[in-house]
Amino acid sequence: MRLLVLYDLPVLSRPDKKAYARFHKFLLRNGYDMIQFSVYARLCNGQDTVNKHVARLMAHLPAEGSVRCMQITEKQFTNIQVLVGSKTKKEDPKYAQQLSFF
Repeated sequence: MRLLVLYDLPVLSRPDKKAYARFHKFLLRNGYDMIQFSVYARLCNGQDTVNKHVARLMAHLPAEGSVRCMQITEKQFTNIQVLVGSKTKKEDPKYAQQLSFF
């Protein structure tokens, strides 16, 4: 399974910029990979892991802006069509299977 996090945070004032940076660093420290700007994904081994990471997200939400999360299966994730650009190495299904061995 993959947990997708999509967000749009304000960066007009200094406190907003700090909140954005704090949330962004939280995502990176917790194993999320950037799919595109403001869209991050994390590989999860099951529903329990998804629930744990959703709870962590809830605990680290910024006060302003919009943050959404969505869980999708690995099959749904591999069926994403890239219309312009190319998939990153981390989006390759082989990469996901390598992580499941650990």
